Amino acid sequence: MTFLRGLARHNEREWFEARREVYERALRAPMLALVEEINASIAGFAPEHVRPAQKTVMRIYRDIRFSKNKQPYKTHLAAWWARRGMEKTSGGGYYLQISPKGVMISAGVYMPEREQLLKLRRWMSENHAEYRRLLKAAMKGRGGFEGIDADALTRMPKGFAADDPADELLRAKNWGVSVSLPAEMALEPTLAREIARLFKLATPLVSALNGAILGDADEDTPAPRRPLF
Repeated sequence: MTFLRGLARHNEREWFEARREVYERALRAPMLALVEEINASIAGFAPEHVRPAQKTVMRIYRDIRFSKNKQPYKTHLAAWWARRGMEKTSGGGYYLQISPKGVMISAGVYMPEREQLLKLRRWMSENHAEYRRLLKAAMKGRGGFEGIDADALTRMPKGFAADDPADELLRAKNWGVSVSLPAEMALEPTLAREIARLFKLATPLVSALNGAILGDADEDTPAPRRPLF
């Protein structure tokens, strides 16, 4: 936490490189170990999301190519459990972010590429009642989940009726749930267990979203790979 606070104040290569050993020892190594522990748990309820820790933990480096913000480093640690075959696309998955501001745990689909977006909206139009049921179940569970920011359109997307009962689900660009825990939770020995519990609670929702994207595709057939970033 001390390192991340310092990085927020000195987000520059010289500061980071002078403390790279601290980053590798006190942040990256424990994060990899945390992901391995979580993997052992989710193997029992979402085995298609288990990936090597090195591929699950996200890079500390920001992609600044198309950003006005040219700071080179993220000021948080993060991990993304993509579904097998969707590693290079969005799809439904599980997300963890740790920073001095808190521990964020999310599950769902965030900013899907165009083809996935259309599939999800068509599925929502026909299955909105089922999705709302799954969303309600996740939010009623003992976890404190709330719906993620939908980043919704103000108008119904092209091709859908203005009075479609799916309404806000069709206008959404993101679907799923999220919860923010105190930053102190990152230092608790029960952290991995709590993250796995919340992931399991959201699994029916994630599975439904991936099912909407995959349709009748074979479970082991990889989805088309398109860059996420």
